[in-house]
Formats: sequence, C-alpha cells, structure tokens
Amino acid sequence: MGSLDLDKESQQQPTSSEDIIAEAQRRIQMQPQREIPLGKRIWVRNLTFAALWFSQHWVAVFNTIVGLFVGGALLAPILMYFGATGAGQLLHDFYSPHCHQYPFRSWFLFGPQASYRLTEPLSIVEMNKLSSFVGNADVGYKTALCQRDIAIYSTMVFTGIAYGLLRRKYTIPPLSIWAYIVFGILPMLIDGGSQWISYVIWTIAPELISRPFETYPLLRTLTGALFGFGCTALAYPYMNEYFEDMHQTLKQKLAQYDYSGDNNYDTTF
Repeated sequence: MGSLDLDKESQQQPTSSEDIIAEAQRRIQMQPQREIPLGKRIWVRNLTFAALWFSQHWVAVFNTIVGLFVGGALLAPILMYFGATGAGQLLHDFYSPHCHQYPFRSWFLFGPQASYRLTEPLSIVEMNKLSSFVGNADVGYKTALCQRDIAIYSTMVFTGIAYGLLRRKYTIPPLSIWAYIVFGILPMLIDGGSQWISYVIWTIAPELISRPFETYPLLRTLTGALFGFGCTALAYPYMNEYFEDMHQTLKQKLAQYDYSGDNNYDTTF
C-alpha cells in the first residue's frame, strides 16, 4: 500500500522544467494575498514615481552633480579673493583627496598669470609640501583641482549637456572602446606618464637627465578634455539604454498597480 502511494506521488511531481515553472506559479497563485497597509502603499508609490522621474531625467542629475563638483573647485579661489578664507580652505581640504593640487599644475585666478611653471626641479617630498599653497594676493588664488581635472570634469558637463539635448531627436551610439583608448586614455597616459617617468629617472639617476620633464597647461587641458569627452561619449549611451528600459518597466508596473486605494493587496512590484 505504501509503495502504491509513493508511486502515485512521484507521478504527480513535475518532471520537466516547464512543469516545474507551472507548478511554482500555481502554488504562488494559491497563496493567500496579504493586505498592504496604506502607509506602505503610499511609500511604494512615491518611491516608484521618484525612480520613474530619475529614469527620465538622469542626464540632468548627472550634469548637475558633475557641474557642482567642478564649480566648487572654481569657487575656492573666488572665496579666497573676497576674504572668505575659511570657506575657501574648506573647499581645498574637501578636494585634496581627489587631486594632488600642485600649484605649478593648477590654474590661478585674480593674479598676474593664469599658471606658473616650475623654475627649478623639486623632489616628490617638496612637491607634496607645495600642495597646501592656495595662493595670495600677489600671485592669485589656486583652483582646488589641477588643470587636467578641471578640463576633465568641465568637458564632461558640456558633453553631457550636448548629449541631453541631442538624445531627444537622435539615437546616439556609444563611442567605441578602441576610440576611447586611442583618443581618450593614451594621450593623457603619455602626457602625464612621461612626467612621472622623468621624475623617477631624475630621482634615481640624476646624471641621466638634468631636470625632469614638466608638461604644459595646454597639453594638460587638451588631454584632460579628450578623456572627459571619451568617458561621457562611451558611458552615457549605455546608461541611456538602461534607464529607458527602466522607465518602460516602471510605467508598466504603475499601469498594473491601482493607487486609488481599491487594491489593498500585495502584487508583484
């Protein structure tokens, strides 16, 4: 008798993947529905609408974040110039983990020159000590990010704005990986890497070179701008595809869910 019951039970068990999925769906439908509290329904609704809004305006959000980041670096010397040295120093301290802040590789505002090159080579230790110099009334006040970083983030903002405008009318393909490497990474790698390699050689074997190589503000700006453009041109089209899918999915979910209060039960959301 027991063996017959066992055989009968084994025959009722799903044998294929389709049967297993169908059985799982049947058991889910048989489960009693849970009543959702009104407060939770409102919270889910608001969170869903916030995600829906972000999926449609993510470019503007990203442009604002990057714009504020680079804007803060430019605000630091302005505050210093108008006497708000405490606030300016706070901004310099905030950006210090993100940039070396060498004055000879940074822009200066409100001074006789926009930049200053090294007249004599310095050791790495001496260079790091100079990072804390924020400027003065005689030479101007230093931006909180270096020339290359200013170019990177500024270009990301301008490219992001252009992308946000153009994507409304055109489907913009992402920049190819090889183009990003050749035109975005390599120029900056060569320009910045040659500096550090020359400093290493000068430090270890100063008889080989009389002084390490220091690149020029224009090259730092150009290579930084190419890198910033490449990052945006590569990433934003892929992100746009993701957020478009997210937007459509959320719209479908909202269409399925009754927020009027008549539906008090849990649904797949």
